[in-house]
Amino acid sequence: MKRLQNKLSITTLLGVFLLVGNVKAQDTIPLNFEMAVDLALSKNLDYKIQENNMSILQREKQVAFLSHLPNVGVSTNIARQSGQQFQQIEGEIVVTNVTNDIVGGNLSMNMPLFNSGRRILDTQSANLALQAGEKGLNRAKQQVIFDVSQRYLQVLLDQELLRIAGENLDNQKQQLTQIEGFVDAGLRTISDLYNQQSEVARLESVKVDAAVQLQNNLWLLSEYLQLAPGVVPSIESVEPIRETGSFDGLDIVQLYELATSNRQDLSQQSLLATSFKKDMQALKAMYFPRLNAFYNYNTFFTSLDSRSLQEQFLRIYPQNTRGIGIVIPIFTNFQARLDVTRSRAAYENQLLRKESIERKVYQDVKLAHQNYSAALRKEKNSQVQVLAAEEAFKAVSERFRLGLSSFVDISTANQTMVRAQADLAQAVYTLYFQEVLMKFALGTLEY
Repeated sequence: MKRLQNKLSITTLLGVFLLVGNVKAQDTIPLNFEMAVDLALSKNLDYKIQENNMSILQREKQVAFLSHLPNVGVSTNIARQSGQQFQQIEGEIVVTNVTNDIVGGNLSMNMPLFNSGRRILDTQSANLALQAGEKGLNRAKQQVIFDVSQRYLQVLLDQELLRIAGENLDNQKQQLTQIEGFVDAGLRTISDLYNQQSEVARLESVKVDAAVQLQNNLWLLSEYLQLAPGVVPSIESVEPIRETGSFDGLDIVQLYELATSNRQDLSQQSLLATSFKKDMQALKAMYFPRLNAFYNYNTFFTSLDSRSLQEQFLRIYPQNTRGIGIVIPIFTNFQARLDVTRSRAAYENQLLRKESIERKVYQDVKLAHQNYSAALRKEKNSQVQVLAAEEAFKAVSERFRLGLSSFVDISTANQTMVRAQADLAQAVYTLYFQEVLMKFALGTLEY
């Protein structure tokens, strides 16, 4: 009997050692929740893409603002002409074969005076797009916090379940030792001993399963954080204490109103819809005349003139041109109409996306509220369940020690107690996660 027991114990412990030891054999890094979020933010693909897009939106806003200022450009050219040249000498045009070195310069300025408000609309649209980008970046950050919270809490729950499984196994091993003594003293039958050995073997398998589950979720967390191959986090425990009354007393209508004022993705879609509308209005301005002011300064130097470059460039040959130009679109092959049609379609599609997000926000809040309320009730029930199961196990254990209860009674009481403890751990972490989920649905999730 003892050999059989020892073989089962050694085999199962070897399995646990291989599974748990496999994790510990890897490189581990200490990690708390804040560090995990910071690490995820630094490597999350979607968040980094949105961060990069923000630089484009900021530059677009800057360009839209600077479009109210004149366009200024300077150009110059250097040329050499060889061959027949026309020259005016003493009132006559003379053709000579010479080489003429020419240096020309030009300064041009162009200022839009009137374009049916397009510059203003473009500026407003770029500003709204930048604000929408900031809202989207904040929501992407909340998504990363939520994803890390989900995986982090799952690992903590797995650690707690593994601890419960280990404690239960140790208790049942002690019970096995007691039953062996009872059998040797003739107080218990050999069948009780075999049943207890079977129970210990079952609990060792349960512990192996808990270790495997912990290892799997550790690797899932490592993958999300994009840790180096072979590196797993050694996470710091988080006490799953619920904020007292954080959402108590709030009905679904109040929660939805809170979400509409805080959800960054909803604000983003509203800002984008307004921005697209401004873009469409700006393109409609191309239907109307546009008025521009311009100024040109031209000068040149020629080697056929014996005077100096400075004198020719700055005093003799400069020309100043000022004027106002008007552009009246008469027929542009319907290009402007095509641009407006595309812009209108983009605006209407954005309105559809906004309506979809509004429905999604309500659904998210409603589901989160239902799950949160259920988690509250389950936690309270689990606390009562654990207290009752522990008292029942104590009573049955005492009766079993006195020979008044069978092995089936104590085994059933123990399984009920362990199941209640596991249910309580599950309920506590589920409630904590549901509170995180509620904050995510309301748009108030921070770390």
